[in-house]
Amino acid sequence: MNTSMHVARFTVAYWCVLIAALLPICCAWLAKSGSFGKPRKDGGFDNRNPREWMARQTDWRARANAAQANSFESLPFFIGAVIIAHLLGAGQTLLDMLAFLYVMLRIFYIMMYVSDMPTARSALWAAGFAVNIAILFIGYR
Repeated sequence: MNTSMHVARFTVAYWCVLIAALLPICCAWLAKSGSFGKPRKDGGFDNRNPREWMARQTDWRARANAAQANSFESLPFFIGAVIIAHLLGAGQTLLDMLAFLYVMLRIFYIMMYVSDMPTARSALWAAGFAVNIAILFIGYR
């Protein structure tokens, strides 16, 4: 009788999925930061109509909101790639390193977006997309 039990573990790549899922929320917080507690008539955050309030924002707040949207848009591919790589038996160390790299690229992408550095932002987006494709295929045999 086999008494060994398979114990699933939460890999670094899975932790990276969680972090990537939190990045859009961080962007939303950033877009709204400094406006909490201010009266709506003075431009403070309007929780009754948050989308209308956000649509009126400009500069870094608008860019932080755009980074939020892009972070949500990129999330399904990253989650799918990590799960597929795990299912295909990708080498765990490489998968973990690529997932961590992806998250770091996304963090720098957000920083460049909010800082209004479009060329660097686009380069980081492309690098993140390439890393995501690599994650998808590392378990391919």
